[in-house]
Amino acid sequence: MSEYVKKKKDMKFQSQDALKTVQSVIDDADEALKDKSRKMKDSPIGEALAGAVGVGLGAGIGFAGLYWGGTVVGVSGPGIMAGLAAAGHLVGGGAVAGIGVLAAPAVILGGAGVGIASHVKNKRLREAKELVYKNTLAKQTAILKALKEEQKANKERIDYLNGLNTLLQAAIKDLKHDLGIA
Repeated sequence: MSEYVKKKKDMKFQSQDALKTVQSVIDDADEALKDKSRKMKDSPIGEALAGAVGVGLGAGIGFAGLYWGGTVVGVSGPGIMAGLAAAGHLVGGGAVAGIGVLAAPAVILGGAGVGIASHVKNKRLREAKELVYKNTLAKQTAILKALKEEQKANKERIDYLNGLNTLLQAAIKDLKHDLGIA
């Protein structure tokens, strides 16, 4: 078994929206299995919040440090300068260094928020791919069974089922690639 593809550029399905195309094939296969008279002509397929929250939280921490950190409490000119100087003193600097010290939580938490959101999004995408993969396998098995049972059906119906089978096979191949299934 290979590894799950983690780089978007190497994925066949780079988003949950991309999986919707496979889901439409699965849905159409489901309809085909329910309605033995259905043919290709009847088929519709025939033809940064987390980052902002992190930045907002970080800004709140920076503002609290600015507000309470100096010898003059408040947000007056002297209060701001005293707060910046006190923050800058933490890293051996003055008020200018204090700007960096107080901005750091916003930048760090914003970046962490984006990283966490990306990780969660990728985890959900992987889970969605696994589910769609299982559903695709099940539908392909059912379509193959229908092809056996309906050998004597008319050519349009057989072509339709074969077309669905081909699309399902292609989806399975691409999902295997993304999921790292040999």
